[in-house]
Amino acid sequence: MCRWIAYSGTPIFLSRVLFDTQHSLIDQSLHSRLGVETTNGDGFGIGWYVPDLDTPAVLRDTGPAWSDRNLHDVAHHVRSGMFFAHIRATTGTAVQQTNCHPFRKDRWLWMHNGAISEYGLLRRDLALAVDPALYAEIEGSTDSELMFYLALTFGLDDDPPTAVARMAGLVEETGRRHGVRNPLQMTVAVADGVRLWVFRYSSERASRSLFVSAEVDALRALHPDVSFLQQVAEDTRLVVSEPLGDLPGAWKEVPESSYGVIQPGLDVFEAFQPR
Repeated sequence: MCRWIAYSGTPIFLSRVLFDTQHSLIDQSLHSRLGVETTNGDGFGIGWYVPDLDTPAVLRDTGPAWSDRNLHDVAHHVRSGMFFAHIRATTGTAVQQTNCHPFRKDRWLWMHNGAISEYGLLRRDLALAVDPALYAEIEGSTDSELMFYLALTFGLDDDPPTAVARMAGLVEETGRRHGVRNPLQMTVAVADGVRLWVFRYSSERASRSLFVSAEVDALRALHPDVSFLQQVAEDTRLVVSEPLGDLPGAWKEVPESSYGVIQPGLDVFEAFQPR
């Protein structure tokens, strides 16, 4: 499995959450507390949005995040108001750059923690459901990228929650047709540069961990001495596979079988059901 972070809010240096926090993503790559694997060293990736550009930038590589000098340099020199970061622990597909998250298509970024069970058995049927106009753009061999292109096929551009629900429904239907009892395990983040959608779902209703940061104004009241909280806007949010530190009141678990929309103004969390 994997660990990931999605950030939306006041532009900050990526290093602020990748390197500088108590239990940063780099620390999690070596010492994950809540993941299936303690070490996540099968590649990494970051994706970030830049004002006035239509597509996000992406940096991905196959080595472990903790020793990559390029990642360290970029993270300490790039500032963004929306970015993804992902460390990979493969569930069976090759360790190669095209299999590292996040995946990008036009303005969209996508990353995933989890797996499609018996993926080798289901892969052909699922791939045939991808829009032929999109299929040639799939570069890697992961279930995660195929899930992304299925969501694009099912209307991600117009209605992300419905598109992801239809993708999940197809995976479950296909899995059960092949005798796979619990086909899908996922926490997913997908963004278009303005809004961020996050999903927590599994066929067995025992999904991998996912947390969202508490409202900034509430945290300021609890921790007036934390300088970072004074520097960011009230709509700043982090969604993480596991908390970045032990600050009391800082993290709320995303409910099982739910999705959230992180956006300017009011965040929304709703029940999630495959279709």
